[in-house]
Amino acid sequence: MFTLSIQRWWVVQKVRKKKYKKVMARGQPEASQYLSFSASPACSFPLLSHLPLKMRSIFFIFIILGLFNYASSEEEKQEGFCSAPSVLSLESKSKPMYWKVDNPTLSPFHLQDLPGFTRSVYKRDHALITPESHVYSPLPDWINTSGAYLISPEAGSHFVMYLAKLKEHSRSGQPLHDVERFFFVLHGAVTLTYAPGVSHILKVDSYAYLPPDFEHSIECDAAATIVVFERRYSLLRGHVPELVVNSTDKQPLLETPGEIFELRKLLPTSLAYDFNIHIMDFQPGEFLNVKEVHYNQHGLLLLEGQGIYRLGDSWYPVQAGDAIWMAPFVPQWYAALGKTPSRYLLYKDVNRSPL
Repeated sequence: MFTLSIQRWWVVQKVRKKKYKKVMARGQPEASQYLSFSASPACSFPLLSHLPLKMRSIFFIFIILGLFNYASSEEEKQEGFCSAPSVLSLESKSKPMYWKVDNPTLSPFHLQDLPGFTRSVYKRDHALITPESHVYSPLPDWINTSGAYLISPEAGSHFVMYLAKLKEHSRSGQPLHDVERFFFVLHGAVTLTYAPGVSHILKVDSYAYLPPDFEHSIECDAAATIVVFERRYSLLRGHVPELVVNSTDKQPLLETPGEIFELRKLLPTSLAYDFNIHIMDFQPGEFLNVKEVHYNQHGLLLLEGQGIYRLGDSWYPVQAGDAIWMAPFVPQWYAALGKTPSRYLLYKDVNRSPL
């Protein structure tokens, strides 16, 4: 529409210019009426009639350029900021899986000029542990490895959850007696060895479950990060858990009646296992339908995305890298926000009576 108006104006000016030259050649006084150019039939510029024709043409060229720039800017506004990929989305596509866990959008670096500020919260029935609050120290019996405990029995849980950062030539220690271990690779690759000549290389999104008193070692030659869950095994007569080594992408999607998120369970659902690890995926705008209140405990690590988590009567903005502890019967609910999908890893005790 804008281009058509310019074309019409330009045709009018050419016609007027030809008439002006003919009239001037005849020496008729009516020539003055052709000295007033207009951008449209309804708009004229009588104050410019005293200017030479060439100067008026230059003036209108500047007006046209200005209007063109204005029209272009208006078109960009109409497209909206959602129409173009953000720097964040472009950057995310070029990074490895789960890189946001170690490099959150709101990182400790961004908060260094806010002394004393943290998003972490600890309450009787829940805790939000954010990256700027992590305290790393050498892990007992581990070699060349530092860890940050995020959840432990001191807070009321029956399990521990910690991040382990393995450096070059690192090696894990053995869990305590009767303690089972689950670990999930967030960055890099590790080698799991549990018998002479038997080993597995686990990369990002791979995991392993080690039954209680199962001798093994986790090693790596380059930097790697894993999240670890450990708990004292709750014995059930006649049932013995077995070693599990697998990856998320090999697990089937399970039905979630009444819900729209995607669910994968990383461990077998048989009675031998007293906990399971869930991977839950939400598209932006999706949320839990059920506002859960139950006896099970949870340990959660947000792997990707961002959203709002309700815990009790509090509502927390959360992002990749945040960890959450949920005590029994705390009201809980999640909604995914932003432009990218959310994925979190969730510990849940199962197959045992609360008595």
